[in-house]
Amino acid sequence: MKASTPVSLVPLTLELHGAALQALYRATPGYWALYGLDGPSPNQAEHDLRAAAATPGRTLMGIVRRVQADTPDAGAELIGLIDFRLHWPGQSVAYVGLFLVAEALQRRGIGTQAWRLLEPWLAQDAGMFKARLKVEQFNPGALRFFGRLGFRLTGQTDRYRVGDQFVRLLYMEQEWSHPYSNIVRQTGAGGSNAYPHG
Repeated sequence: MKASTPVSLVPLTLELHGAALQALYRATPGYWALYGLDGPSPNQAEHDLRAAAATPGRTLMGIVRRVQADTPDAGAELIGLIDFRLHWPGQSVAYVGLFLVAEALQRRGIGTQAWRLLEPWLAQDAGMFKARLKVEQFNPGALRFFGRLGFRLTGQTDRYRVGDQFVRLLYMEQEWSHPYSNIVRQTGAGGSNAYPHG
């Protein structure tokens, strides 16, 4: 199903977006349940925004849409998040740490639309030649979603402990083959540090 309203991407800051990010976290209870949690901690958004600001190359990119599609003055709402880091874990690699869409709006093409906005910026403007992420083995919906976006399983796995259980993580990657990424791969040249704006 397609998104009813086009989305835009906005880099989030604590000063402007802390409350909206916390509300988004509360709107994704299924994500927290994967880790055996009832929901986010009361200061989760503040913690994440401060950590991102202190980490080189890391951005919490908000997925936003107009409150009223035909009335720009009505404002916008934060409906999703892509948390990524450039040049991590290696040169010209973009690591996606978290990709969320509010549960009430999932399966409407919003995540796909957001990735299609971010992907060309990562590959061309930022000079990345690969995106990497990890998905919990028990999250088949996420595996299918990222597969549709062009990510492929690498065969690498990791695990971490949640309570008295271990959770297996499956790594997925997407490579871009375009003239600019080939130059980056061969020479190590980087791209601009600008962020996309929707």
